[in-house]
Amino acid sequence: MLSADETVRRAELTPERVRANLERLRRGIEEACERRGRDPTSVRIVGASKTVSADVLRWAWEAGVREFGENYVQELGAKRPAVPDATWHFIGTLQSHTAHRVGELADIVQTLAPGRAFTRLARRAVDRGRRLRVLIEVDFAGRGTGVTPEECEAFADEVAATEGVELVGLMTLPPETGSPEGARPYFRRLRELLARVAERHPGAVELSMGMSMDYQVAVEEGATMVRIGTALFGERPSA
Repeated sequence: MLSADETVRRAELTPERVRANLERLRRGIEEACERRGRDPTSVRIVGASKTVSADVLRWAWEAGVREFGENYVQELGAKRPAVPDATWHFIGTLQSHTAHRVGELADIVQTLAPGRAFTRLARRAVDRGRRLRVLIEVDFAGRGTGVTPEECEAFADEVAATEGVELVGLMTLPPETGSPEGARPYFRRLRELLARVAERHPGAVELSMGMSMDYQVAVEEGATMVRIGTALFGERPSA
């Protein structure tokens, strides 16, 4: 349930503002692609929709957003019926006690890492007759989520051999540097790492990197997905 403060903040958002925000993002992607000679249609916007209401997600869908990302399985389960034709990404940390629900609800999981949560996720996908698309989360910041760059290629081999999941790429959240340009070396490293993974697993083609502050830099470095929250939906209310 939304707090009183959040209700006020979200009430300021309108369908027209969501549409204008989306158009601004698309122009930014087009500009970044032009600088690198890329096709703008090769970059997809994933609306990072944590705390965003179902009504606002429907506005975004009507404006042209086709993919949404949720951090918590409870929100994913609650919101998916509101926009059932969208592609739903899980972009939060996988937890062993809820991974089976992610395996039922998500179309794409962007935060794959070794461990019991991965095992439970894959098992539930098999039980449901699904082949879940997954991205390995690469940890350049020492946060303890995902895998280190050194572990990534071996884990990619493990994922590719696991029933119920399909390895489609890599994802990262770079260290906080205070500026978009500060993230560039990490985006470049992820692109180079994907090239090595793809030598053994050619289906791994997706690079999920870049958010509201640094998405243009991420696109310049090869992002195929950018996870956008604030620039699309506005600032989240303070806790």
